[in-house]
Amino acid sequence: MAVYLVQHGLSLPKEQDPERGLSETGIADVERIATVAKGYEVPVAAIFHSGKKRARQTAEIFAAILKPDGDDAEMAGLKPMDDIKAFSRTLSPSSNHMFVGHLPFMEKLTAFLITQDTKRSVFKFQNGGIVCLDEYGENGGWVIKWTLMPNIR
Repeated sequence: MAVYLVQHGLSLPKEQDPERGLSETGIADVERIATVAKGYEVPVAAIFHSGKKRARQTAEIFAAILKPDGDDAEMAGLKPMDDIKAFSRTLSPSSNHMFVGHLPFMEKLTAFLITQDTKRSVFKFQNGGIVCLDEYGENGGWVIKWTLMPNIR
């Protein structure tokens, strides 16, 4: 059981697409990561996104490949500057939910869950990559269980 955090795929520049949809590279990276996750039989039950075009498109790709029980859906609280502490209270490691959002939110949320401090970076996200978090120990602390990233350099 786990929670999966995803930074949206690589997006187009604002000059090219004012809504900043996914670039060809972004689409390819997300498809590749989702296919690897499917090969590992990652049990995603539902996928939620911020509603921004690039996050919605990323969630749609993951949903098409991983086939969760429910469709992908917009969820409040996942935008770049949203309240991390409030959002963290909604998470359940038994949910197997995937959340697709943005920086700095995703990195700060991960830091807060692991260290209770949003300013202590613990992981550098990559566009289209997955960070799997799970509870660890009796105190209900969180740990990074595994990651799948498009680039290993």
